[in-house]
Amino acid sequence: MSGTAPEMLSPVQQRSSASFTRRDFLAGLGALSTGLMLDAGEIGRHTIEVVPRTLKINRLPEAFHGYRIVQLSDIHLDEFTERTFLRLVVHRINQLAPDLVLLTGDFASRDPFPIRYGHEAILHCADIVKELTCPLRYGILGNHDTGIGSQFVVDTFKGIGIPILVNQHLPIERNGQRFWLCGVDDPGTADPILDLAIPRDPDGPVILMSHPPDFADDVVRHPRGPLVDVMLSGHSHGGQVRLPFIGPLILPPMGMKYVAGLFRFNNMQLYVNRGIGTVGLPIRFNCLPEITHFTLQAG
Repeated sequence: MSGTAPEMLSPVQQRSSASFTRRDFLAGLGALSTGLMLDAGEIGRHTIEVVPRTLKINRLPEAFHGYRIVQLSDIHLDEFTERTFLRLVVHRINQLAPDLVLLTGDFASRDPFPIRYGHEAILHCADIVKELTCPLRYGILGNHDTGIGSQFVVDTFKGIGIPILVNQHLPIERNGQRFWLCGVDDPGTADPILDLAIPRDPDGPVILMSHPPDFADDVVRHPRGPLVDVMLSGHSHGGQVRLPFIGPLILPPMGMKYVAGLFRFNNMQLYVNRGIGTVGLPIRFNCLPEITHFTLQAG
């Protein structure tokens, strides 16, 4: 039988070959980890996703067919959210030219900084957010805002023409028709009073803002819960890090059940915005910062 016998490696060569393979594997693993951290810490954290959503609402007055609302949540300025990034977010919202902008809490971070840094961050946040060109702008408090000081946050944003609704409601009117916009105090750290936030006998649809989404369970059990058509929340950051086949890794109290996107409870719809900021670590993986752009339609 003709042919050339395969070349045999010496024990030294075999060890060298095996060592090279292990080193190559470890180097590749390190490069992959570095790449993932770069993606999560820089690319993923700064790539804004504008999410278009149609909200079909029963009893929506004709004047509000096609009405457009932008939701912005969980800015967490100066913990990891840079002021330049927030300016870019504001610019993107201005390009959308919505009819109404809703800010669903956590404008800055309470921890791990001394309280004076939280106050400074709120002032800087307001200074940037005031550049929103939409004439109708409202907000609510998040858990970090109450930690920094509820009244300080309310007064700061009132000064730039953005009322913060704390267990309050008001009509949004157009061509003699209306829907009701409501906001509760942060359910996790303060005293949400739905009897004050939700009107007793609303003559139009009701949109409720609550920072933590899991408060939806309390809303639907409340006697006035059936009056609420839409609840808008943030708080969860969408999990911030979402691994394939595993899901979100970082979830806060009252943001562990309804993590991101649209949920339905009989008459009420809940939408959970992923926010634009981060807490704990400056990373987002498989969970981009979100600006939600709603268009209202009759249900």
